[in-house]
Amino acid sequence: MKTIILLGFVAILGALAAAGLFMLRRGGDRKKQGPQMARALAVRVGVSIALFLIILLSYQMGWIKPTGVPMGH
Repeated sequence: MKTIILLGFVAILGALAAAGLFMLRRGGDRKKQGPQMARALAVRVGVSIALFLIILLSYQMGWIKPTGVPMGH
């Protein structure tokens, strides 16, 4: 499960970096950069939603348990 979550975060960062590169790229066809950047951002949003749903499903199925600081400490 940790591997899936880690791969999801890497995919999110990769899509964000690709969108940034499309935005910052100089020269070339400016009309083509917009759709490429929008597609990369759409992929990032889609992967983020999928990762959230995977984590939610994993919690509901009991595959992962919440941990944290105990109350009162």
